[in-house]
Amino acid sequence: MQANPFTARAAFCPGCGCEVAGSLLACPSCRKLMHGERLKSLAETGQAAEDSGVPATALAAWRDALALLPPESRQYALIAERIARLGREIDQKAAPEQPVDDQAQHQAHSGWSAGRVSGVAGGLALLLWKFKFVGVLLLTKAKFLLLGLTKASTFLSMFASVGIYWHVFGGWFALGLVLSIYVHEMGHVASLIHYGVRADAPMFVPGLGAFVRLRQTIADPRQDAWIGLAGPIWGLAAALACLGLFAITGMPIFAAVARFGALINLFNLLPFWQLDGGRAFHGLTRSHRWLATAAVATAWAVTEEGMLVLLMAVGAWRSAFDQSSSQPDRGILATYAILVAALSAILCLPVPLP
Repeated sequence: MQANPFTARAAFCPGCGCEVAGSLLACPSCRKLMHGERLKSLAETGQAAEDSGVPATALAAWRDALALLPPESRQYALIAERIARLGREIDQKAAPEQPVDDQAQHQAHSGWSAGRVSGVAGGLALLLWKFKFVGVLLLTKAKFLLLGLTKASTFLSMFASVGIYWHVFGGWFALGLVLSIYVHEMGHVASLIHYGVRADAPMFVPGLGAFVRLRQTIADPRQDAWIGLAGPIWGLAAALACLGLFAITGMPIFAAVARFGALINLFNLLPFWQLDGGRAFHGLTRSHRWLATAAVATAWAVTEEGMLVLLMAVGAWRSAFDQSSSQPDRGILATYAILVAALSAILCLPVPLP
């Protein structure tokens, strides 16, 4: 994250006039907020965007305001709750209560930005519908996927990554692998846009993968979890698309890209640090974390995929010792479990390698 431009240098308190360090958000003498005028402007922008029905723009403004408030202040808590509420409203508008068939028809038009439905059964139905129409969904998002390639930093770093992988694996596999990683990262970008979080275009690190640099902090654990899970959801879609191409063409290169892409996405579900699984665990209560770990254990018992042992170990540690969310979200739990099961299943498919 870049340094906040409003806290880069020393300033004078607008209340008592004493000089304070630029990094302080409130005056230590009179406790007046240092960026009151900017906060007022952001509040007006956020409220106007809410009134106009543009919640993503409102969220961006409220997140900017949150960065200028002391975390222990009452204003910080109020705005954090407002951000959480707006995120829930966005998801509720994207996925209203309706029968599965009607909901599926809605998602065929709205694509991956569709909201979440509560409950394990609802999460399962939602994901099954997405994956059933994965080819159509990827085509409907083709314009969005191409948009990322217009960024010089993304395209040039992708080109460098293809060169590295080409030397190790060969040309077509290198290209397929980089495109699979790119789809994964654009899943994060789509979810960030969905929740009004400003971020840079994906940047590849040759030989190590790729990342999306955030320009704002994600304070709400639930939104953080869904943004994290968006990458593996899109990554799974890319793997399934490759398997579909393999079934149609019989070309082993597509099977190889699908398997390696599944392995990368499964590793990203490791509930550790800033990996996607770590973000997903931010939105899980302690009991739900244990259930997610149990789902990983079940997948390992069925598939014997070695990567799952690592996921189990870290998941158990996070479940036992790390601070958990206080707000249960069964949709996050269901999505995490289904992703683990689906990616593990792909790794077990008896497909030939090139």
